[in-house]
Amino acid sequence: MLTSKELTPVRRATSKQRLQLLISSRDATALNHLKTLSERISSLQVTTRLVSNGHTDPLYGLERMPDFLLLRVSHLWREELAALLQRPAHERPPFLICGPLEEHEGIRLAMQAGARDFLPEPLAADDLLAALGRMIQETPAGQAANGKLVAVMNAKGGSGATLLACNLAQQLSVRGGSTLLLDLDLQFGSVAHCLDVVPAHSHVEVLQQIEEMDSVALRGFCSHFSQTLHVLGGRTGEFCLPQDVRLEQLEALLRLARSTYDWVVVDLPRQIDHLTGITLEQSDHVYILVQQSLSHLKDATRLMRIMRDDLGVQNNRFQVVVNRYDKAAPVSLRDVAESLRCSELQKLPNDFAVVSESQNTGVPLDLHAPRAPVTLGIRELTQELLGTEAAEQGLLKRTFDRLFRG
Repeated sequence: MLTSKELTPVRRATSKQRLQLLISSRDATALNHLKTLSERISSLQVTTRLVSNGHTDPLYGLERMPDFLLLRVSHLWREELAALLQRPAHERPPFLICGPLEEHEGIRLAMQAGARDFLPEPLAADDLLAALGRMIQETPAGQAANGKLVAVMNAKGGSGATLLACNLAQQLSVRGGSTLLLDLDLQFGSVAHCLDVVPAHSHVEVLQQIEEMDSVALRGFCSHFSQTLHVLGGRTGEFCLPQDVRLEQLEALLRLARSTYDWVVVDLPRQIDHLTGITLEQSDHVYILVQQSLSHLKDATRLMRIMRDDLGVQNNRFQVVVNRYDKAAPVSLRDVAESLRCSELQKLPNDFAVVSESQNTGVPLDLHAPRAPVTLGIRELTQELLGTEAAEQGLLKRTFDRLFRG
């Protein structure tokens, strides 16, 4: 059973409230010690949770999330960290970890879950206070990240990630609310061309100034495809290396974007670095684009292993999309599913002429060819993101399934 020693509801702090720190532990003595130390910081309102049995998730059952979490892990540290990893990144408050954590695997899981620091025991008071101070300082107040983050990435170059990212963002902006399309390919991004917008500002400018920005400024720096679809990418002739962007800058941008827009769709380059890594870790949904060839399967298998084992992206956040699907191809959907260990696949039919015309004119598929099979496939992905029940199928959906079922 999970018990709370303080019955005051945990709320997100405002500028007039103290920040809420939740301390969770299975050890009552350690819990009281951590509470006594943490209360030395006057800007914190400390709440404790003694976990005696049952759920291993320290955030289970909370009506409102705290601003910060201090988790003292127990001998069940694998289960406790796995429970945090099951939550999307925006549902995990900034947190610290202390307790009997094994050196290698435990610290790796803690970092995958997003822990700001690990404090070994015996715990020194100065170390705890310093870590809490850093966490408070690094977390801007009042930026609740409520928007959904969707990452789109190729398993192999040219698989269609930019096509999906642009059209998914456009359809979400029409059916799901305000949407930001963010191009994180710092050198060869093309989302602005695909939507025929001319950026007045670039993502590099925004990243360099992100610490001084608010929602109004972010919208002003974006190009506006429509009232509900904004685009942020690079400008022609601008050159930037991934190492020129600090991890803290991208984290701040993603946090601000999610507090500003209902949906943030990120077109990721095909590489693993600190920028793509943090985006994948924080994403609510990750779309991996593949095609039906052995070379695609080889690269996709390696990419999925890195995401699962090294980045800690959970299977329930993956969606593999087979682009340019051909029912007669030697590599079948079953081959793809077995190789990538994915029980469910999405597919987009091979409609080269329609896609080429859409990209060359800068008109999204939903406007250029609303009844084309490839448009219907992306619309189906959009409906799934928006929570439309699969059983609610219209004539177009049934026609698409009948023509293109594998």
